[in-house]
Amino acid sequence: MGKHEQLARRMALPPAIEQPNVYPLSWHAHTAKLEEVWDAAQREYWDPKKLDWASFDVSRYSWEEREAIAYWWTILSVFDASAPPVFAAALIKTYEAHEEDPVRRCFFSVTRDEQNHEQVCGLAITKLLEHADPLTYVPKTEIGRKAQRNAQWLYYNGARYWAGYKNAVPKYSLAVLFSSFLMGEIAAATIFHQMAAKCTEPVFKEAFRNIGRDEGRHMAICMQLMERDYPKMDLSDKPLITKQIRAGYLFLSGVLFEPPEDFWDIPADFVAFQREIEAVARKAGFHIPEYEAKKENWRSAMLNLKGVLDKYGIAFPAIPEVGITGQEVSDADMVDIIPVF
Repeated sequence: MGKHEQLARRMALPPAIEQPNVYPLSWHAHTAKLEEVWDAAQREYWDPKKLDWASFDVSRYSWEEREAIAYWWTILSVFDASAPPVFAAALIKTYEAHEEDPVRRCFFSVTRDEQNHEQVCGLAITKLLEHADPLTYVPKTEIGRKAQRNAQWLYYNGARYWAGYKNAVPKYSLAVLFSSFLMGEIAAATIFHQMAAKCTEPVFKEAFRNIGRDEGRHMAICMQLMERDYPKMDLSDKPLITKQIRAGYLFLSGVLFEPPEDFWDIPADFVAFQREIEAVARKAGFHIPEYEAKKENWRSAMLNLKGVLDKYGIAFPAIPEVGITGQEVSDADMVDIIPVF
């Protein structure tokens, strides 16, 4: 600071500021639709603590059922608990890139929403287990022990993802980031709308409805930014997007489908345990789609995304797991992926 103060004694104006500078000191607005999305975010903001948690009587469920339902929330929280820091990093990038004012506010709203979603996971798990986290909780049943073992492996993989994300964000343009974000939002909106429609527990139903509405707004943000930026995209970015979509499919299969063992580092009996746990939750009335329904959901979400990318001449990766043909991507790895949920 001392040296800069001395510059002022010798120069009429300060020297050029090294970029990226963290804040733009300007409030330009060019994308009117994003202003509308921001206004909607203000109108639709909700407080997870004000959901009707008092109506959620956990004593109606056996301990096995409670641990099985808490397991689904734990899977979700592996993704949703990473979302606030992930979008906070993206928010900082919009400031460094001197993005227009409504873009910065929209990314702030996404960060705020994702924190809400994580909070819902925490409230549900704490109520079900009477304990504030699923990793130090002492399981009461064999289902609970299997769930906790799986949760520990999911958490381990989530930590690997965060290290990759931190390395990837500075390397990629916002245009690449938007495609990855859109994939996560399409996938999230698909599952939350379905859970809201078929869930029988009122407090969960309302939470899923609110979260699904948030994710729909996040999709609108990504779509507007892609519409703005993709026509002028650097051609060298297109193969990166194809690779990120394939990596995103593999990563998000951890919550939307079943985690593939060649991407996720999980025990051989992980999927078998998960199917057993989900069956208990389903029987208790907590709607979790069956295998074929999950597969169809994923296929529909991927085809929706493909429809968006086709407009901009971006090759879609082959997703043989759900019967989608396309460009082969063989080097997708946890260490350099961007997708978020």
